[in-house]
Amino acid sequence: MIRKYAKVLLLALLMFSIGLLINSQVPAGVSFAQQQAEEYSCPMHPEVKSNKKGSCPKCGMTLKQKSAERDSATSSDVSSSSSHFPNVELITQDGKKVRFYDDLIKGKVVAIELMYTTCKYNCPLETARLVQLQKMLGDRMGKDVFFYSITIEPEIDTPQVLKAYAEKYHIGPGWTFLTGKEADIKLISKKLGLDSLPDVNDPDGHTPHLLIGNDATGLWMRNSGLDNTKFLSMKIEQLIGYRAETVDVATANQAGTVKLNLDKGAYLFATRCAACHTIGNGDKIGPDLLGVTSVRDLNWLRRTISEPDKLIAEKDPIAMALFKQYKEVQMPRLGLAEADVNVLIDFMKRETASFRERKKAGTQN
Repeated sequence: MIRKYAKVLLLALLMFSIGLLINSQVPAGVSFAQQQAEEYSCPMHPEVKSNKKGSCPKCGMTLKQKSAERDSATSSDVSSSSSHFPNVELITQDGKKVRFYDDLIKGKVVAIELMYTTCKYNCPLETARLVQLQKMLGDRMGKDVFFYSITIEPEIDTPQVLKAYAEKYHIGPGWTFLTGKEADIKLISKKLGLDSLPDVNDPDGHTPHLLIGNDATGLWMRNSGLDNTKFLSMKIEQLIGYRAETVDVATANQAGTVKLNLDKGAYLFATRCAACHTIGNGDKIGPDLLGVTSVRDLNWLRRTISEPDKLIAEKDPIAMALFKQYKEVQMPRLGLAEADVNVLIDFMKRETASFRERKKAGTQN
């Protein structure tokens, strides 16, 4: 009997000791159950977990408490779309604060790109191509479809800088340029798949991706911002619903490239130059190139095509005069081999001669 009571007493003392040990580890006002629930994880990378507050080493997003996540998941304003697109705050070129999902994406057909105004490679050409696309879409811009250009260099691209950049390229309604906190922009880039892996062969390091989609239907696709503008316009119209019939992608590509594949020179001009220049149809963002091969030194012309930024850095008088005349729009490096530069110049010669022959024939008739 004594042995039985001794066992009971020993068990009671043991349970009391465990209780004291547990309570000694729990901060005042926090229950043991609450302590167990204090687990933090990244909303974008659930595998990243911690027992204390902090930020995700992968994307920099603030870790959220697990219990808080369960509470927020029951909120009626959470949807699959809103959770996919970070609802971070951005600032427009007009200085207006907007929420990325709530104000820009929700329920809309959109095209989204990343850019920066000091880019000397893809961004100027990508912007010029999107200007072409904007013109094709006409009055649907700002009503049925919206373009968003988000800078990846927010420390330089202030709203004022973005506004001046948009004015240089004659950006119309429905196209908004945005800046914000670097961490928020990186989060958008990663979440939307617009970020690029480093490429030692690419001195710019920025790939001109264009994400187009319809939030209401959940249809999204990623394209090149330098893609055939006719094809991009067709896909956007399909997303809007103007063309309900199924688009045959192969046929669309073929139809859009018939004129581009007449020869290599025509293709290079159409894909690298036509967004900013014409040959005989007047100035665009840059000058009309009719007769340029006869009025400019060919070595100077080759350098203008290959390394326009160096001519500006060297204060070349002709390059500087053109730079000032055309609102200081930076001509991008086209990344062409020397042989391709010569092919392009030959095409300009031939197209100038052809234009003058057509004009002469038209005058005679």
